[in-house]
Amino acid sequence: MKIKKTIGTEIIGKIPSLGVTKYIREGSVVTRKSFSEGRRSNTRKQFSQRQRMRHSCALWNTLSPCRPFFIGKGSTRHQFISLALQLPTVFLPKNDNITLLIPGIPVSSGTLQPIGQQLGTVDGTPALVTDLKAGNLHPYAAFLLYTAEQLFYSTDRPYVKFHVREVRLDEFVTADGCLALKDDAFADEKKGWALVQLIGKNCSTQSIITRCTLYERFTTEEALQTAAKSYGGLR
Repeated sequence: MKIKKTIGTEIIGKIPSLGVTKYIREGSVVTRKSFSEGRRSNTRKQFSQRQRMRHSCALWNTLSPCRPFFIGKGSTRHQFISLALQLPTVFLPKNDNITLLIPGIPVSSGTLQPIGQQLGTVDGTPALVTDLKAGNLHPYAAFLLYTAEQLFYSTDRPYVKFHVREVRLDEFVTADGCLALKDDAFADEKKGWALVQLIGKNCSTQSIITRCTLYERFTTEEALQTAAKSYGGLR
């Protein structure tokens, strides 16, 4: 191990190409050999945890340009990932940029009452039906509709794209006393939606509802083994 006084610019950290690690101790740069005793542990439980984190981070990178609302402690990214980690585990091969449309993907978290919503029909037209009562809306309420769409780079490489738009109050129709949005798009089984209510700086807690089931192909034992193999297998 060598110790020298810092002069000029030093690279601090692990340098794999040189097999050394540099760090600062008491104002001096310390250089020592770095090596691994063996391959990284990758038990079934560890692999599942890493897969959940990987997919949650990938979903955030796709959703974040839509500026989702997560009002609480910590960054919006941290809050999203904490919630997304509760989604079903999907097993994805290494270096394959896949994201999947899963029911329950969070798009907002706040203190307003969540909006109950389901996919159905109104007057024969596909619709997103809510439990909002027209006469009970807050005078300053605003609404955002998040749309998630399952697209494909190729037949076996799906990815999710998110969109968001403001919903005007005159777009709502009434169905059995509750507000709904009508559109043929709500019949699309490769899309999902979440209607978020905003009042001032507050929002409702909402997640994506969808009929899409493609993600289920990536939750099987076969999918786990295929993905694990691309990482060198379980061990």
